[in-house]
Amino acid sequence: MAHTEIFNRYVEEYEKWYEDYPEVYQSELAAIREQLRKLPENIRGIEVGLGTGRFSVPLGIKEGVEPSSAMAEKAINRGVEVIQGLAERLPYADLQFDFVLFVTICHFDSMKAALAEAERVLKHNGAILIGFLDKERSVAKEYIEKRHRSTFFAKAKFYTIDRIQKLLEEAGFKDLEFNQTLFGNLDEVDEIQFPKPGYGEGSFVVVKAGITKLLLWLGYGFLL
Repeated sequence: MAHTEIFNRYVEEYEKWYEDYPEVYQSELAAIREQLRKLPENIRGIEVGLGTGRFSVPLGIKEGVEPSSAMAEKAINRGVEVIQGLAERLPYADLQFDFVLFVTICHFDSMKAALAEAERVLKHNGAILIGFLDKERSVAKEYIEKRHRSTFFAKAKFYTIDRIQKLLEEAGFKDLEFNQTLFGNLDEVDEIQFPKPGYGEGSFVVVKAGITKLLLWLGYGFLL
């Protein structure tokens, strides 16, 4: 994840955003939670780029990866097991998790590498969930317009729906399902919004996609 030092230096400013925009935050959580509910119960997952644990904790995700030591410290204090590392080089063995959650893809160095790593650590029939700001909707456009005076978004990379679809399919993911929230500009969201299916209206989109891995029978066990 790029510009880790920024996140080390400005942890309190990062935390303040969630206090300044509680309805936006809760709306994003609701959209992610709706997609998580489609997964089986009692499964193991991680959040990659989990920051201070603002998503992991309320979503019940117990572990994950964060490159910023200052952010990781906050998350650990909130009860999350954090390994310092990058989305592009996950510090886990193959076939470890039932799902992987990304919510900070605009700060990844390489989305292709991050998806390849997610695919690697996922089990057969695992799933990836990505929450992101649609580049073509109002909130991302606002951040892009003001990026020259933004602490966190000066170097951020935003994605269109089409680009995310293509990247997921190239990485081997399929059965994409979308929902969306944040209808209106950031300062206009003054109540928690319930997610709608699909995309094209809301600024914050969550996509869930599955991965099926070929299992070969060798007489004494299965091998990918």
